[in-house]
Amino acid sequence: MHKLILATLTALSFAATQAAAVDCEAQAVEKKLSGAAKTSFLKKCEAEARGGGTASCTVLADNKKLSGAARNSFIKKCEADPKAASAQARCETNADEKKLHGAARESFVKKCVKDAGV
Repeated sequence: MHKLILATLTALSFAATQAAAVDCEAQAVEKKLSGAAKTSFLKKCEAEARGGGTASCTVLADNKKLSGAARNSFIKKCEADPKAASAQARCETNADEKKLHGAARESFVKKCVKDAGV
């Protein structure tokens, strides 16, 4: 039973990745990109579609209301450690679900990330 579920999830993930790749390709064509610019755009677009990379780090930076150099530094560190970014995003989502704000939210997220072993 577990193998069937795993196979189904793998197939769905593959299908979603393929759909994202087609969408990214269409966006690149629409933007009239070619060469290195197209390659870079496709790489970033597909990473965002998978839920990782720049998109999730950017969303986290937005949630933290970061700007300027602090934002750029945070995004750079976030992209360098996708496991930490994933844990941070999951903890932020949990805090949203619990409707936490201010110091309680910060404390919850900090403890959640620490408990995740990141």
